[in-house]
Amino acid sequence: MKITIVGTGYVGLVTGACFSDAGHEVMCVDNNEKKIEMLLKGEMPIYEPGLDEIVERNVKAGRLKFSTSIAEGTKFAKVIFIAVGTPPGVGGEANLTYVEQVGREVAENMTDYHLLVEKSTVPAKTSEHLKRTMRKYLKADVDFDVASNPEFLREGTAIVDATHPDRIVVGVESARAGDLLEEIYKPILAAGGGQFLRMNVTSAELTKHASNSFLALKISYINAVARICEMAGADVEQVAKGMGLDPRIGPRFLHAGVGYGGSCFPKDVDAFVRLSDAVGYDFKLLKEVQQINKSQREFVMQKIKRELWVVQDKKIAIFGLAFKPETDDVREAPSLYFVPALQEMKAKVVAWDPIAEGKFREALPDVPLETSQDLYECATGADLVLVLTEWDAVKNIDLAKLKSVMTTPVMIDGRNAFDPATVRAAGFTYHSVGRA
Repeated sequence: MKITIVGTGYVGLVTGACFSDAGHEVMCVDNNEKKIEMLLKGEMPIYEPGLDEIVERNVKAGRLKFSTSIAEGTKFAKVIFIAVGTPPGVGGEANLTYVEQVGREVAENMTDYHLLVEKSTVPAKTSEHLKRTMRKYLKADVDFDVASNPEFLREGTAIVDATHPDRIVVGVESARAGDLLEEIYKPILAAGGGQFLRMNVTSAELTKHASNSFLALKISYINAVARICEMAGADVEQVAKGMGLDPRIGPRFLHAGVGYGGSCFPKDVDAFVRLSDAVGYDFKLLKEVQQINKSQREFVMQKIKRELWVVQDKKIAIFGLAFKPETDDVREAPSLYFVPALQEMKAKVVAWDPIAEGKFREALPDVPLETSQDLYECATGADLVLVLTEWDAVKNIDLAKLKSVMTTPVMIDGRNAFDPATVRAAGFTYHSVGRA
């Protein structure tokens, strides 16, 4: 089947590449000419393990194409996925400008039936606005459907998530739209398993927000428990293991640390809170989730202040800028808080993260940051190491060598990446989260 994907970010490019790998003919469209030029040269605009190989394979096979024209994409396929950005607006609500633009341009170029599918994370009822926009700008008397197909991709494991999904959620208003989407996903479900769920469009839109908000709740819950563990002399990892063995709870997302970040959790929790307020429900539970996550950064910062006493003129080596390993994404990453805050206290900050360094500089262009491509060089002369991303290179570091290059061997582990006994046995003063 022919498919057009509008947007070549994490969701759009991964989805398009995996659809083509499943045998479909795919055209990925983006108005960012630089991105398309990169892709046409075989260069990836994002870092996602394994993505470059899939793109190269399917471009060579003729199943994956790239364009800057929505008009061309509309002509190419009758099924069009919207995978553009929906960043927070001025008031925190999702900015749907790009979604509206896609709907408008598709409508202006339609000459026969098309199915427009929301792949971007959008607030509930977005489909109603999208349909109204398309009706306004249709140049021909043709039929169309709008559907919702939320993504559940995790950065760093997006390829596996796309090819071996645990569920495919589609919100449709007609059997025709549902059948088209089921046909698209048939080879993926046959190869990777998973369940295909049809529901109404608003329910599908809401499923994404509800899912991510629940996972964010688990993270904030265990971070709150971590604080109690420190006060009571308990170990949050042992507590989490005892909790996670209960199949009703499960072990995933029960990892205490410096808080959640990324492109999904902060934005989706905020959107769910705003939707709840709009329909008349005060979702106090999720508001507390937001507050706990925000305060978790300051909780770790206090550990730095207590250990260094005077932060000014101290060298702090930051290990990791990305919000999680195996991605270059720094959206809502803890590093965006710690780097400027420590610099404001006049600390000398040096960071290591070869993968995410470029995206960090794009996110904070006015914040000068010294970086190093080598962990030991980064930590040379440091008074303290702050772990913000648990990259394998960080977890496997030679502690004896690290200690030898530091001025004072102090580690604040914001991700509980190390075994406390091992680090302390290596001669470090070591502080983690929730482990007394």
